[in-house]
Amino acid sequence: FGRLIQCRTGHAHVGEYYELFNIPEATDCECGERLQTREHIIRTCPRYSGYQQILREGSQNLIMCDLLGTTEGIEAVASFLAESGAFTKTGNPRREVGMPLWEDEPEPHEPEEEE
Repeated sequence: FGRLIQCRTGHAHVGEYYELFNIPEATDCECGERLQTREHIIRTCPRYSGYQQILREGSQNLIMCDLLGTTEGIEAVASFLAESGAFTKTGNPRREVGMPLWEDEPEPHEPEEEE
């Protein structure tokens, strides 16, 4: 939910934001685009082209106001963010964190008896 809000407001881990607020981070995209923008990530970045079909469920032509301003668009963007990892610091999908399993816990060590 947080990345969806960041994407809608533009306050996200993207070069455009870093440049606007003079944050000492790279502003270019890893694909070679001079300035990494929200629109670039969603519409044209080759790093995320494999995930654009998800976005097309909200807007066939990837129109930003449809994607970020309609229920269908927002649902598509939320799915895109979850699958692609876009708008994270690393640009990679987040690992799913599950509950620890008892089987994964280390065996307890028996205290050694003193002689």
